Amino acid sequence: MAATLSLEPAGRSCWDEPLSIAARGLAPEQPVTLRAALRDEKGALFRAHARYRADAHGRLDLARAPALGGSFAGLEPMGLLWALEPERPFWRLLKRDVRTPFVVELEVLDGHEPDGGGRLLARAVHERHFMAPGVRRVPVREGRVRATLFLPPEPGPFPGIVDLFGVGGGLLEYRASLLAGKGFAVMALAYYNYDDLPKGMDAMHMEYFEEAVNYLLSHPEHVGAQEAEEVGEDVRRSFGDVESEPPVMCGRTGGPGKRSRSWSAWHFQRG
Repeated sequence: MAATLSLEPAGRSCWDEPLSIAARGLAPEQPVTLRAALRDEKGALFRAHARYRADAHGRLDLARAPALGGSFAGLEPMGLLWALEPERPFWRLLKRDVRTPFVVELEVLDGHEPDGGGRLLARAVHERHFMAPGVRRVPVREGRVRATLFLPPEPGPFPGIVDLFGVGGGLLEYRASLLAGKGFAVMALAYYNYDDLPKGMDAMHMEYFEEAVNYLLSHPEHVGAQEAEEVGEDVRRSFGDVESEPPVMCGRTGGPGKRSRSWSAWHFQRG
């Protein structure tokens, strides 16, 4: 009986979804090495491997069998994915186009060869996607706002999130696209080093973020006014010990797209 490698879900899954990995048709207690590889959008190669031993029936389930060494050790059902390391030093695995998946190649090799050079026993290819089926991606270029809005497949309204990254700028969408698959309306917001926005962080005006939040609040598939007001109150309570009006997007709203209290004209200026 030839060895087989089975994945569940089969064929494709979302990047944040658990993936079950199992092998069948091995010899009883056969030593094997499992290897995973993917290439990012720039062609950089990422690899991981782990050594295992099949059970007395020639089966191997990564949810039950601990890794005996390699890129990780112990019971790590998803270890072959989270342990992926670049061949190029200090290269970061980053998804820039969420409309395409990462393609992961998984192999079962005979033995515990240090370089993973054993005979190939089984192989499978799996797509790890960043947009669940039906998630809608809407580019936003409204006033000064440069963003991408992700909406769940079903009709709203939905709880709303504005997703911002830190140093580096640009527009990264992979968190927003995955969260939309969980039932949130998520706007991935760029605020520098993107399109016609400022190239650096020397000055950031809070009015820009206010405009972005108001856009989301006014969207017909965003959460209703009552919930938005409750979220704003929670944020304001968190900053209750701040003497001056805090530079946070927590404006009280009287309805989608309307606000009943003025926002601070605060802006950040690097010294």
